[in-house]
Amino acid sequence: EVQLVESGGGFVQTGGSLRLSCTSSALAFDDYGIAWFRQAPGKDREAISCMSSRIGKPVYADSVKGRFTISTDIAKNTVYLQMHNLKPEDTGVYYCAALPVSVLSLWMMPSIYDYWGQGTQVTVSS
Repeated sequence: EVQLVESGGGFVQTGGSLRLSCTSSALAFDDYGIAWFRQAPGKDREAISCMSSRIGKPVYADSVKGRFTISTDIAKNTVYLQMHNLKPEDTGVYYCAALPVSVLSLWMMPSIYDYWGQGTQVTVSS
């Protein structure tokens, strides 16, 4: 069974930083696009960022550009999301997900992803 496991969530004050990690023991990240989503209570799941060794340059939602950075450590089969200058509106459950590289252009659509993690909570206080 393929599992994605997120970690690194927590509680921070406005302006703080967190680094989330996503790893899998069964899925080779080098063969997939890996994305981060978040979901706030009562809201739809929002695509934040995606990267793949096949496309080179990561992509970001406008809401996090300049504050969040996605990166990967292929040797550890881990994708990170470094978050700086956090705001209360960044609060939510953060998920990593994997999609086929053939549909990377559709990375903002949750329905096309093959695998999801269980999520990690990020809470930013005002």
